[in-house]
Amino acid sequence: MIIKGIAPWALLQKKMTWEQLKFIHNKRVLDFGSGNGITADHFAIDNEVIAIEPDEKMLQNRFTENNYIQIKGDMRELKNFQDESFDAILCHNVFEYADEREEIIKEFSRILKTKGYLSVLKHNKAGRVMQMVVLLNNFEHSNELLKGENGHAQQFGTVNYYEDTEILEWSDKFKIERILGARTFWSLQQNQEIQKDKTWQEQMLEMELKVSELEEYKAIASFHHVILRKK
Repeated sequence: MIIKGIAPWALLQKKMTWEQLKFIHNKRVLDFGSGNGITADHFAIDNEVIAIEPDEKMLQNRFTENNYIQIKGDMRELKNFQDESFDAILCHNVFEYADEREEIIKEFSRILKTKGYLSVLKHNKAGRVMQMVVLLNNFEHSNELLKGENGHAQQFGTVNYYEDTEILEWSDKFKIERILGARTFWSLQQNQEIQKDKTWQEQMLEMELKVSELEEYKAIASFHHVILRKK
């Protein structure tokens, strides 16, 4: 599957996350930090979706195949929603770059319905070290990460790593339902051409999904998908 403007590795991660959230149907969903809107657009197929994104450049080329409400803004927009407004909240690759983590998640706990789902996609430091050493031969940054230093993303700036369970320290309103791995093997693949092959992509997605719940593979995945539920 090729979608214009989306790199194969990014699309694989999206498809993995969508598969892991396939239980979300006919719900009211908030996508906070929606980026180019591809995930909001996907869930808008059979859900009522509201998306929030502050980056103007992201919004200029957002996906609009399906109908959803797009808001340009940041965490201040959360205060405009009534208590228990949503069945599910998606927060993917956001907390690494946010200074107001506790404020954001406390607002999430307010506007999410009881027993509602919070989907957090986050960087996994061990997986990043694997990628730095195996794929990029970047021993300097690998050692920095092992010492506890933060990373850097070209587009978004400093990557402030955090542990999966730290989310529970920011708010006592949630419990963790599942932690899944994402991009265990793909991030180590050096053959750029094969990544464009549709059959290869399908086989890789199938393999990634098979190991996403196995602890030994989850430990070295590039990303973790933490699915929480409001108590």
